[in-house]
Amino acid sequence: MTQRLNYMQQSPELFKGMMEFSNAEKESVIEERILDLVHIRASQMNGCGFCLDMHVKQAKIHGESELRLYHISIWRESTLFVPRERAALAWTEILTKLPEQGVPDELYNLVRGQLSEKEISDLTFSVMAINAWNRINVAFKTVPGSADAAFGLTKAGLN
Repeated sequence: MTQRLNYMQQSPELFKGMMEFSNAEKESVIEERILDLVHIRASQMNGCGFCLDMHVKQAKIHGESELRLYHISIWRESTLFVPRERAALAWTEILTKLPEQGVPDELYNLVRGQLSEKEISDLTFSVMAINAWNRINVAFKTVPGSADAAFGLTKAGLN
């Protein structure tokens, strides 16, 4: 696969803004482990090889188990995820593929039973960010693994 264009070079101001937006996630009240799951699940749904590759490596660096990584796409059937993680994954899926009728109250209430209002708000911004990154990297066919050295992902040992 050949990358179509380098959006970082073509739109440096917008890229910088996206990086600042994404880096603000570090201030999120959502724990890193859940953010990793969210990034991976949205990237799977959007078919973003670059982001999926990156976030699997980050999750591995953060200590995520291989089996849980394999189970993210089947999280509903898996016994490896706690209710709080399930709520975050459900929220990620509904916001990644918005239904015509919007987010059902039933799902919001399920999520609200596991996360505070601040956590739901922070999680929503995280889902927005990963979906934006997925869209730009899918559009321009960014090559998976091409930024490993720049992002310190080689230490994941998954090359």
